[in-house]
Amino acid sequence: MTHRALSTLTASVAALLLAAPVLFAQSPRGMAEGTVGDARITIDYGRPSLQGRDMLGQVTDGMVWRLGADAATVLTTSHDLDFGGTTIEAGSYSLFAKKSGDSWALLVNSQTGQWGTEHDASMDIAAIPLMLHGGSPQEQFTISIAGRGGQGMIHFEWGESILMATFQTN
Repeated sequence: MTHRALSTLTASVAALLLAAPVLFAQSPRGMAEGTVGDARITIDYGRPSLQGRDMLGQVTDGMVWRLGADAATVLTTSHDLDFGGTTIEAGSYSLFAKKSGDSWALLVNSQTGQWGTEHDASMDIAAIPLMLHGGSPQEQFTISIAGRGGQGMIHFEWGESILMATFQTN
């Protein structure tokens, strides 16, 4: 193989590896968007469907869940957000959830761009309590942002469960 052919092959393999998250994605992407106070907030996430599964029921104690599908879920905020005394500074973060007994926590992670199953706990900057509520059946995983004035909520809905975090803008 010539040097030129090897270089071309190497470049092609590199391009495939960089595109891997897109090539292997199995769920459509979704975008939750909202303005709370002066903060512009977006959450980019994969939207898997239940297809007969009980996903929240399958999350075991101590397990980290990727809050979506495929590439990691990413929250971007233009202003600081205060989750009950825990401040998340303006910027972009990946989001995960962790179940501990009957409680859930929203893990805010400073790493972005990774596949959703690649959670590096050393990069977690906050564990925010989530409230679990019952809801109407939701086949496809859905994230929404709502707010009034400087008070806001993020909902993570799937099946008949809603995980919710409240915040205020700084």
